[in-house]
Amino acid sequence: MKVTLLHHTPLEVCAHAIRTCWQSFDKGDEGGPKDLELIDRVGNKFKHASTLEHLCYTFYIQGISRALLQELARHRMASLSVKSTRYTLKELKNEEPFEDEDFESAARYLVLTGDKMVDKASIAALNNLQKVLKSGISNDVAKYCLPESYKTELTWTINARSLQNFLALRSSRSALWEIRELSYAIFEAIPKDHRYLFEEYISTKE
Repeated sequence: MKVTLLHHTPLEVCAHAIRTCWQSFDKGDEGGPKDLELIDRVGNKFKHASTLEHLCYTFYIQGISRALLQELARHRMASLSVKSTRYTLKELKNEEPFEDEDFESAARYLVLTGDKMVDKASIAALNNLQKVLKSGISNDVAKYCLPESYKTELTWTINARSLQNFLALRSSRSALWEIRELSYAIFEAIPKDHRYLFEEYISTKE
């Protein structure tokens, strides 16, 4: 799994949005300590969290499973642009069939769990998919054979308010292990001067 921050909104934009409500622009310091405290006080402590929606983050997320992708789709206040199976399943056609315990080679295409029985079943499913693709069946039909562990990637854009919710839910010990790893990777990708808005929402990594 790899998470790369592609773009983020400067904090002063959020401070400007908050000061718009009271027309207190003269009290701002262009993203300095006064503005940072204002964002935390109004957005977090006073729970006027709609002001945090002016802060947006765009991440490039690589090497996650389609099972995790399904979990991400539940966070509806975000935009997803996902690697297309219609155009990219051809990557499998030139591969040799995978041995049932060749986890190193299969890891190019699959997210492995570490459970030998599950991972062998995923490799078997990958080989079945490859067989279907080589038979000439179109990608649009063949993709119904995709194992949930098949790797994908996406560009993901989310605002700060929704990201707080995501981190609170998905860093929890009760969350899917893979999405929990993703939540920590996303937190680490957030600019350091923005992290103070999210620190109370992310559970301790264990």
